[in-house]
Amino acid sequence: MFQTAALPASASKQDVYASLAQQLSGLLEGEPDAIANAANMSALLYDLLPDLNWAGFYFMRGPELVLGPFQGKTACVRIAVGRGVCGTAVERKASMVVPDVHAFPGHIACDSASRSELVVPLVKNGEVLGVLDLDSPSPARFDEVDRQGCEQLVQIYLNASELP
Repeated sequence: MFQTAALPASASKQDVYASLAQQLSGLLEGEPDAIANAANMSALLYDLLPDLNWAGFYFMRGPELVLGPFQGKTACVRIAVGRGVCGTAVERKASMVVPDVHAFPGHIACDSASRSELVVPLVKNGEVLGVLDLDSPSPARFDEVDRQGCEQLVQIYLNASELP
């Protein structure tokens, strides 16, 4: 049985993401199911990253993103490409760090407590398959270390999971 290992509060963000990468690799090892892996990855991030109020996935279904596995309050089910932070990340094929979601044009407020957001697209063979979305109730919660760390975690997920 897999058991998470939390780091002390004094650990650097780099150390936190190195530990998360190691734990995620072990958690997903030998499991190719993309939904099961997304569910476990969401739970791992929600459990071990401080100051989150939502962690989860949206997957491309035709011309829009559709809600996948997540941890947190109920969420918006469908998001058009180009709309909100998630849809904009898909449109740009790039990660987005948003320090103040209320200042982001067209932000979709699924949880009014969210103040900052990090979205990392799931890109495989040049195609966006979905996004990893993290929300925080704190302004400016995410930075470049978080972006880089989550991009590495998304790559571990993509390598382990059978996606189209």
